[in-house]
Amino acid sequence: QVQLVESGGGLVQAGGSLRLSCAASGRTFSTYTMAWFRQAPGKEREFVAAIRWSTYYSDSVKGRFTISRDNAKNTVYLQMNSLKPEDTAVYYCAARSDMVVVTTYSLYNYWGQGTQVTVSS
Repeated sequence: QVQLVESGGGLVQAGGSLRLSCAASGRTFSTYTMAWFRQAPGKEREFVAAIRWSTYYSDSVKGRFTISRDNAKNTVYLQMNSLKPEDTAVYYCAARSDMVVVTTYSLYNYWGQGTQVTVSS
C-alpha cells in the first residue's frame, strides 16, 4: 500500500512558477512509476507528466513543466514555469507499481488528495 501526500499548490500570476511535491510512503518507492494528473472544473482528469527511468509530458506542458524524483526522500516533484490561466486545476499525484509508463488515469493504483493550483491572468 502506498500513501501519497501532495503539497505546494497555491495562487500565482500568469507567467509565474510553482513547485509541487508529492511525498510517498513505502519502502519500494523507487520501483513505482509516478505521475501527475490535473482536473479542472467540468473537465476530465488529464495526464500532465510521468517519470520512471525517463520522463514523459503532455504536449500542453512540454517545455514549461519538469517532473523529477528523489528516491532517497520518497518524493516526486513537478516544477511548473511560465504558468498560464489554463493550467488552473486540482493537481493529483499518482503511482503505479508497473514499470510501463501510461497516461491513462484509471491504470494508476494510488492517488493523493490533490492540491489546488490557480493561475490568475
